[in-house]
Amino acid sequence: MGRYVARRLLQMIPVFLGTTMFIYYMVYKLPGDPISALYGDKAADKVFVHAKRQELGLDDPFLVQYWHYLKAIVLHWDFGVTFSGRPVWEEMKQAFPVSLRLATVAVAFEIVVGISLGLLSGLRRGKFADRIVLIITLLIISIPIFVLGQIVQWTVAIQWDLTKPTVDDEASWGSLLMPGFVLGAIAVAFLARVTRTSIVENMRADYMRTATAKGLPRHRVVTVHLLRNSLIPIVTLVGTDLGTLMGGAIVTEGIFNVHGVGYAVFRAVQLNEGPTVVGFVTVLVLIFLACSLIVDLLYAVLDPRIRYV
Repeated sequence: MGRYVARRLLQMIPVFLGTTMFIYYMVYKLPGDPISALYGDKAADKVFVHAKRQELGLDDPFLVQYWHYLKAIVLHWDFGVTFSGRPVWEEMKQAFPVSLRLATVAVAFEIVVGISLGLLSGLRRGKFADRIVLIITLLIISIPIFVLGQIVQWTVAIQWDLTKPTVDDEASWGSLLMPGFVLGAIAVAFLARVTRTSIVENMRADYMRTATAKGLPRHRVVTVHLLRNSLIPIVTLVGTDLGTLMGGAIVTEGIFNVHGVGYAVFRAVQLNEGPTVVGFVTVLVLIFLACSLIVDLLYAVLDPRIRYV
């Protein structure tokens, strides 16, 4: 196990370098001058713009800029400063806790509801409950996230007056329930369908017939034997969803005024704030890699036949 983890960590290095270099290059190629954009509609002071570009190293070649950025991260965990002079790390300390809470709500909703619906549908394959689950999940998948968000916001917050239409400044757990529901709704639909497929496939396995023939209680057969052996594709989907939900919540955060990672990245792109975009994406890449490693290690826990060497 230790050698496998060490090998996976070494494999992450080229992946990290490749993704961060690609993102840095895309930001490097963005049109326009971000320093001049600080002036808005006013005429930019050419002396100030030139001095600022020299200070931030924006006139250096791409590889030189990327090397300085990579060295600052590895040696000092320094993500640089925005063009307005604020450290990018300060932006992260405000945005990531909010998005982490939002993603936690969404993933919890995804796991509880998605697995329950998938288990119900798989155990009732071909029956009325199965058809209802398939229709509901297909309907949710078909609705764009921005439409679903506005529908839920208008119904729950405006018509029923159960909560505020937008998230409060503290982004408390209670205020994140509605956007968390919207953010996790599509993931619930996919997870329910994946769970159903895995349940139906494993119900025909030999170990299920053996467990039933031994006279084990049905709840033990379902939970210990059927569900556990069906969790590998489920864990894979949930593990990748955590990183996706943190970085891909731009629409949801915009609808509910959540000042998280998606909001910060979208604003940085609008302002052509390259260091902010690259810094946030770098952390998201690390989160994706960590989730991928954890998912692979969970395989051996769920299925004793899997061994890592």
